[in-house]
Amino acid sequence: MQRSHVVLSCLLLAAMPVSSSAMENFQQVKNRYISSDAQLLDRQGVLLQTLRVDFKERKGEWVRLADISPAMQTALILTEDKRFYEHSGVDWSAVAAAAWANLWNTKTRGASTLTMQLAGLLEADLKRDGARRNLWQKLNQTVIAQALEREWRKDQILEAYLNMVPFRGELSGIHAMSRTLFEKHPSGLDQVEAAIAVSLIRAPNAAPAVVAERACRLLQEQKLPQYCLNLEGQIRIAFSRNSASYQSGLSRSDRQPGAALHLARQLLSEKERSVRSTLSAALQRYARDTLVHQLAALKDRNVEDGAVVVLDNASGDVLAWIGSSGALSDAREVDGVTALRQAGSTLKPFLYELALEKKLITAASLIDDSPLSINTGYGLYIPQNYDKHFKGVVSARTALASSLNIPAVKLLVDVQPEPFFQRLQALGLGLKETGGFYGYSLALGGADVSLLNLTNAYRTLANLGSYSGVRTRLDKPPSPVSKVLQPPAAFIVGDMLSDRQARAVTFGMENALAAKVWAAVKTGTSKDMRDNWCIGYTSRYTVGVWVGNASGAPMWDVSGVTGAAPVWQDIVRYLHRNDTPAQKRYRPAAPAGVEQAQISYSNQREAARKEWFMTGTTQTRIAVGNHAWGAPKILYPFAGEVMALDPDIPPANQRVKLRASVDTGFLVMDGEIISTPVKTKGKSEAEQSALWFPAPGKHKLSLLNEKGELLDQVAFEVRGAVLTPKKGAQRPQAVK
Repeated sequence: MQRSHVVLSCLLLAAMPVSSSAMENFQQVKNRYISSDAQLLDRQGVLLQTLRVDFKERKGEWVRLADISPAMQTALILTEDKRFYEHSGVDWSAVAAAAWANLWNTKTRGASTLTMQLAGLLEADLKRDGARRNLWQKLNQTVIAQALEREWRKDQILEAYLNMVPFRGELSGIHAMSRTLFEKHPSGLDQVEAAIAVSLIRAPNAAPAVVAERACRLLQEQKLPQYCLNLEGQIRIAFSRNSASYQSGLSRSDRQPGAALHLARQLLSEKERSVRSTLSAALQRYARDTLVHQLAALKDRNVEDGAVVVLDNASGDVLAWIGSSGALSDAREVDGVTALRQAGSTLKPFLYELALEKKLITAASLIDDSPLSINTGYGLYIPQNYDKHFKGVVSARTALASSLNIPAVKLLVDVQPEPFFQRLQALGLGLKETGGFYGYSLALGGADVSLLNLTNAYRTLANLGSYSGVRTRLDKPPSPVSKVLQPPAAFIVGDMLSDRQARAVTFGMENALAAKVWAAVKTGTSKDMRDNWCIGYTSRYTVGVWVGNASGAPMWDVSGVTGAAPVWQDIVRYLHRNDTPAQKRYRPAAPAGVEQAQISYSNQREAARKEWFMTGTTQTRIAVGNHAWGAPKILYPFAGEVMALDPDIPPANQRVKLRASVDTGFLVMDGEIISTPVKTKGKSEAEQSALWFPAPGKHKLSLLNEKGELLDQVAFEVRGAVLTPKKGAQRPQAVK
């Protein structure tokens, strides 16, 4: 029966009419080809990320024949169709040889040309499902192959075949095969890789040894027998890549560190195969590289994760979205832009803004930064400054810019947690509990927030109280705008956050927050150094950076200034790199409802300056009550006090100001004199003080007069991580 089929086939082929009226042309086939990967493009159409969305088979992008290596084309023709450029769809010599071999039951390669194989890939009723094609399928395949040769060029046939042929497992087409097995573009395939690839076409699921044998025969035919050495080992490595790719569901480009994978997962799907996002490819790459560089520098500080988001102030467009440090992280799948982390001090600006709105304070108001205990009904809440160093009476401007905790908690006592909670919700922070649940710790960032929502809340400050959601794709309209903050209060908070002089109390004049353009910025560090933040805005952009560990493990001696702020500063510099000198000197214009006045303090506790006020709250001089000095005594620290070291402030700045009211005398710490005797007789306010580096442990501070007689003594304790001052740091010195 089999021999009669062969003879009948040859006779029918010569007699059958060939019609190509229903056949698709090359461009139609190319147009209906759909990759299994979707594409995320930047705002200019530049490819940012591919993401697999079709899991039935893995197909890459269509590759032009000119972009496929000559080694691959040569190997394919040698293996599958040596007379490809000579026949017209059917290799009659091969058909005759196959027929003769069948007559004598001799095993042969078969007579299917590349054109016939392409016909089998194009026509649904010709596709194999594990079984051999029957006689009529073979005849139809032959007819279509001849029609293809009349309508298509040879290069089009070869190009379509290479883009559609299955190679191994779920890999279909040369792009997916090359990227997965050899981790390179098809243009880069060498002779060994090409031999392996074409050996898979006949038996896609063959064992490595079988594939190696076939590939070696081809290499020998090409007079390259030396490349047969360790061929099986190379094949096993390639197959292991395919296995890993199949298990993860990610292509190689999906796994590249720093790509826009996390946003791609939000925007791409089987129905959304190509999305033009709001991202800027150049900025995305720069933000990624900057973050990775900073985290690499911090690798010995037990920190491996980070995230960056950049927003356009006017539109709310997300210009950069870096969800992970990529290869540096053991949790690269976690999106640090949307993950919830403890906010730390980053919520303070919104508390001060609300207090300004309610006219509870002005930027010039004095707040006592001294120990505080609050009866919450569940016990005493005793907040501490991060450096456990109380500054005494300071202005609201200094308290916010220098991130002092006690003044913030005192403000929340007046504002109350629930109204502050409602304000944070209106800013889109999406807190999970209630104001009563967080209590007064809400002033110090005791709530979990996402980097995206927090950065957008700061963008609301930049826009003087106008809130809108962010946008991640260009085909969606901007979110509606609502007024959440009062413009005068938002403006004053921004001015406070941009004040280097007010910030210097804690951070010094030169630090990573000092941008080369006008910028309002705030850092934050959560409990036990688990998270640190730097969020700030300029005239056109708002930049948010988070650094920490996705696992929640604490970092070692990393604060917002040393961890996240350098990344923030570099990105701000990049964003404004082309600004003119005039643009760099830009300061936001004051809105209606604010005015500026010269302010001074009666005891010169803070320097006289020009200050911004909401209309109706302007002051020109603030009187500070005199201290009733009385008998000589130690004013600070208090007897029995427990201090703690602050992870958010550089160690060199963590000095405690020891104070005593005395006409003349000196201070002694644990038996060592730490202040130079100063005579102040005749003055109404006499104070002896010294800056002291807080060493963990129990301490005793004594106040002595000129004769060495004890006037007062207190015992206290310092807790927290051991901080060592920098080499060459000055010893404590007297400050008057």
